[in-house]
Amino acid sequence: MAKLEAKPKARSGWINVAVDYGPLIVFFLAYRHFSPDGEDGAGEIMAVVKSTGVFIVASLVALAVSKWRLGKISPMLALSTALIVGFGALTIYFQDQRFIQWKPTIIYLGFGIALLVGWQRGKALLKVLLEAAFDGLNDEGWLKLSRNWGLFFLVLAALNVALTYALSFEAWLAAKLWLFMPLSFLFTFTQLPMLLRHGLATGAEEQVAQNPPVE
Repeated sequence: MAKLEAKPKARSGWINVAVDYGPLIVFFLAYRHFSPDGEDGAGEIMAVVKSTGVFIVASLVALAVSKWRLGKISPMLALSTALIVGFGALTIYFQDQRFIQWKPTIIYLGFGIALLVGWQRGKALLKVLLEAAFDGLNDEGWLKLSRNWGLFFLVLAALNVALTYALSFEAWLAAKLWLFMPLSFLFTFTQLPMLLRHGLATGAEEQVAQNPPVE
């Protein structure tokens, strides 16, 4: 009797979004919960430390959910989680929020440079990072998508540095949620016309929207 092949786990848009953005939303809510009323330097530091601990736990949970429900952990998610744990631990140990604020810049710079170097060498590293196959998209389309996301990541890196110095920690955290997230989704949708010109199957737009290479 032939052995039945296991069916691949179905992709789920809302699970992808929850895995990518859930820990950040939990971090934001935890900070709002622990943040003291009024001017309290010591209370502010403890709020950052406590919410960072929650952030680390939420990121590890998201990693487990990705493996359980999606059947995989993408290289981008694995690296992002490792940096959250590493920089989060430094934030807690030194009680300095700058470590957690610089983490996105390092991710954006690292991915941006890697994607652009790959593009220069004719390699679409974004396809490897996402572990995604967009129906019908040809090699030229993947290369252009890698180049465009590489440039966009560099813009996000510069923007994060500017906001880190210009805003309070709470305002910066809110910007991560209410500015960087919409920008990433907006940029993803601006790429659809180019992808359709390079073979992306009509009706596969949802695949692209569900797989933005966010940190």
